[in-house]
Amino acid sequence: MSTSRRDFLRNTAIAGLGMGLFGAASAQAGKYGVSSSAQSDKLDIGATRPRPAGQKPVHDLTTKPLEKVRVAILGGGHPGGRGTSLMRDALHTKLVEVTAVCDLRKERAEMAADIVMKATGKSPAVYGGAEDSWEELVKRDDIDVVIIATPWEWHVPMAVGAMEAGKHAFVEVSAAVTVDDCWRLVDTSERTQRHCVMLENCCYGENELFVLNMARNGVFGELTHAECAYIHDLRWMLYQLGTEGDWRRAYHHRLDGNLYPTHGLGPVAQYLGVNRGDQFKFLVSVSSPEAGLSAYRKKNNPNGGIHNEEKYICGDMNTTIIKTELGRSIMLQHDVISPRPYSRINALSGTGGTFFDYPARLALDDGKKYGLAVPHGSHSWLEDADMKKMREMFTHPLINRLKEASKGAGHGGMDFVMMYRHLECIKNGTTPDSTAYDAASWSSILELSARSVGTGSCPVNIPDFTRGLWKTMQPLGIIA
Repeated sequence: MSTSRRDFLRNTAIAGLGMGLFGAASAQAGKYGVSSSAQSDKLDIGATRPRPAGQKPVHDLTTKPLEKVRVAILGGGHPGGRGTSLMRDALHTKLVEVTAVCDLRKERAEMAADIVMKATGKSPAVYGGAEDSWEELVKRDDIDVVIIATPWEWHVPMAVGAMEAGKHAFVEVSAAVTVDDCWRLVDTSERTQRHCVMLENCCYGENELFVLNMARNGVFGELTHAECAYIHDLRWMLYQLGTEGDWRRAYHHRLDGNLYPTHGLGPVAQYLGVNRGDQFKFLVSVSSPEAGLSAYRKKNNPNGGIHNEEKYICGDMNTTIIKTELGRSIMLQHDVISPRPYSRINALSGTGGTFFDYPARLALDDGKKYGLAVPHGSHSWLEDADMKKMREMFTHPLINRLKEASKGAGHGGMDFVMMYRHLECIKNGTTPDSTAYDAASWSSILELSARSVGTGSCPVNIPDFTRGLWKTMQPLGIIA
């Protein structure tokens, strides 16, 4: 690939982060004579930064209600791509009008426009063909929300550009790669008073909302511990040329940490009320050796051996332990290399019970309270009949309301539920379920975990992106 602005953005972001980690790791080893104070400076990345003058918090930001939400898509992509999938979900909500689409490959933007035309009878404006085409799109005055489904290095520039142009930004995961960019999202959202919502679809899975409902209704008692992950064998995808595999693979030979933290962490953070009554405090991260991706390459010789000189450094399994301000613990894992069935773990424990997913299992200290056949069943998982009773009592209202409409949507329907919920909030002028603070805190784990691994698994502080607001904010409630 020829050098381009896109390559420059990606390579400088990753290389800059890699150099920071390299310096921190060198400080620990003493190999290059870096002092311990320099190492401490590296760990100051976890410090909370003061709110610049003139900025206002956005935890309860409300906006003018809209009759119809006017949406633009950045990264329209091919028919099976993420941007196109999100666009279809938005159209299916009946809450939007898609007014503009953009893709670096203009022919793909035109394909997206054809989909909109066939669905609505109206053709959106088409942008593309240049890496800055999106900059003209966000200047339009017929857009309320910009949906960003592009490679990670573009998320922050595009979200910042959209918010500065007066639009709300809906950003795919992870919202940012570096902690500095996480702060950029927060500061821009506060300065412009525009929402920055990360499109974390896993917060809207049926099981995740089931657990959230139980947690809010006290089923688990006092919450103490959670476990989560993104375990998904993606070796085949990482070598698909012309797809996201190209740029996602680049992170495997530049960084060693949790490269994709939010799918597992987002739901767990909402169970625990992180940013709303509790807060991430610090983390410790450990990586296994890198072996699986190199072995896969050697065995399969993908793309005729053009990747043979790549040196991968990201461990096959990364395990990160997070401690919260209230003393709770979270285990977060990342493994996209090992031959292993998919799992996000999705576990929550408290004084009253424990839930584990994949498959869904629930144990309760006092089943009698809920009229179950086994009144005291904490030494075994609930039988199917009792689990069914709990589902009847605690299936989330959003799932009940959108069950029919979400059939056939991506990822078991959760994509539609997510899109409907966020667009409904924008339409009604209410605060979405997640804000720039959530996008930043969940995404920051990428760099912070790599920092910890690079310093021999030293603890690394996690910034408080709410700047103290978490102490008074109420946990996410049950949505009627």
